[in-house]
Formats: sequence, structure tokens, C-alpha cells
Amino acid sequence: MRRREFISLLGGAAAWPIPAHAQQSAMPVVGFLHTGLPDAFAHLVAAFRKGLSESGYVEGQNVTIEYRWAQNENDRLPGLAADLVRRRVAVIVTPASTAATLAAKAATTKIPIVFETGADPVKIGLVASLNRPGGNATGISDIGVELGAKRLGLLHELLPNAARFGVLVNPDNPGITDPFLSELQTAASAIGRQLEVVTASTNSGIDTALATLVKERADAFLISPEALFVTRRVQLLTLAARHMLPALYHRREFTDAGGLMSYGSSLLDQFRQTGVYAGRILKGEKPAEMPVQLPTKFELVINLQTAKTFGITIPATLLARADEVIE
Repeated sequence: MRRREFISLLGGAAAWPIPAHAQQSAMPVVGFLHTGLPDAFAHLVAAFRKGLSESGYVEGQNVTIEYRWAQNENDRLPGLAADLVRRRVAVIVTPASTAATLAAKAATTKIPIVFETGADPVKIGLVASLNRPGGNATGISDIGVELGAKRLGLLHELLPNAARFGVLVNPDNPGITDPFLSELQTAASAIGRQLEVVTASTNSGIDTALATLVKERADAFLISPEALFVTRRVQLLTLAARHMLPALYHRREFTDAGGLMSYGSSLLDQFRQTGVYAGRILKGEKPAEMPVQLPTKFELVINLQTAKTFGITIPATLLARADEVIE
């Protein structure tokens, strides 16, 4: 073959169609790591994808998402995080899962991480500061732990004669559990009330924990802002109704499903924001320079039908402050 013909042939090769698998491999890959179960978070994952699309990324079109679910077994998270690192994903997102965030942070100091956590991200070592994270992680803090005292106050307002409040926490998630209990102990002492702390990290453990609260004559209970309990909200609501044990929850997903009362920020919007932040990082922004977002609105939601079932009259002061009353 003459040299001129060979060069011409090489030039024509640039116009050859690229195989489908080559096109797909060129897509950025987002790693999605979570402690829970996919079915329980399906509507929230949809919100995450919506946030990605707002930044110009649509799953299957110009971005691939690799999902890793720990099935409520936190000891699986380090292996799942390591798998995403080996996969060389462009960014790892860990919405509403502090344990997953800590596992991802331990697995890599280079791959960007976008988190959503109820813990203080500075205190648990995720970022140097909220305004200037400084490392490979940023995201959203819903200040769920710091709202523990506020939730206890609301429960006390609902049941002013209650003397003993139960608290359900997950011992496998100390990043949330330890500061949450510290916050509540201080708040309970301030109003002269006792706390009965029970722990659970499994289905059977939740059954036992609620039975213990009944045995110890708790008047009502709170749960820590924990992904495990969001996953198990149907079980918790069923047990609360069976034992006639009032509760205040940290997410409106509980109240929408029949829980008595909830107070917290919008988990749906926070999943969307993690998608937006992930998209911005895919476009080249650096997590070290992206401030950690804080919620600006908190929702007090009351389920009147459930209150009637429990024989509870909601004080007018609470009804007046409610963002939504479910009848």
C-alpha cells in the first residue's frame, strides 16, 4: 500500500462509528452508597435523579449510576465503598446515610463524596468547616442530631404530664447515636424528665426495643435520625399502634404513613440537592470549595386521625404552628 493511501485510510478511520460499549464507557459513573434497602428509598432515589437532571445529567443518557445497598448491615459498607473506589467512579453520593458517608471517606481521599447527614459534618471529621470543606467531601447537613432537643420539647408540649420518654437508637451508628443521646440527656434534664434508652439494629431488635419501652412504662418515644429506622418505618408505626405508644418522628414520611407527629427538614429535597451537587462536581467543581448546605425550612406535621386513635387531644398551640395537619 502506498504511503498516501495509508494516510488516507487512517484519516477515514476517524469517521468510523464508535461501538456502543465504547460510548457507554465514556459516560461518567456516579457511585450511590447507602446503608438501607432500595425499595424503602425508591421515591427518594427518584428525587436524587431529578437533582442530577437539573445539573444536566440523565441516567442512561450521559451518566451511569452504580447502586450499592448494604441491606441495613453497616458492616458491609466498607466493602461496598471499596468496590466503588475500584470501579473508579467519578463521584460517590451517600444521601441520608452517615455510616455510608464515613465508610466512603475511609475508602478514598481522592474521589469526591457528596453526603447528606444528620450529624455535624465538622465534628465527625467529614469537612474542615461548613463554608470551606477543604477535602474531597461536601454535601448537606440536615442538623437532625441538633434538633433532638427541639423534638423532645415538642413531645413534652404534646404530653405535658408524661414523666418518662423512650429513645430508640442504633448502636451500629455511633456517629449519629452518641451526639444525639448527649443532646437529649441535656434537654431532658432541663425539663426534669427521664429518658429510657433502647437500642436496635435489626427487625427483631426493634420488636424487643419497643416491648422494653412498654415494660418500663415509657409514656412516649423518639427515634434517632437514622436511615435504618426510615427503612423500618412501617414496622415502627405498626408496633407503636399495637402498644399504644405515641411517638414523634424526624421525617414526615412517618407521619404520611400514619405516624402521630414529625418534625424535621425535607428528606425528599435533600436527596434532590445531593443530585444537584453531584452534577456540579461532574462539571468540574471541587468539593473542597463547595459549602455544606443547611436546611432553611422545617416541617411540623401532625396526623389527627392517629391522635384520635391514641386518644390524644392535640394542644391548640401545636395545631397553630403545624405546617400540615393530616385529617
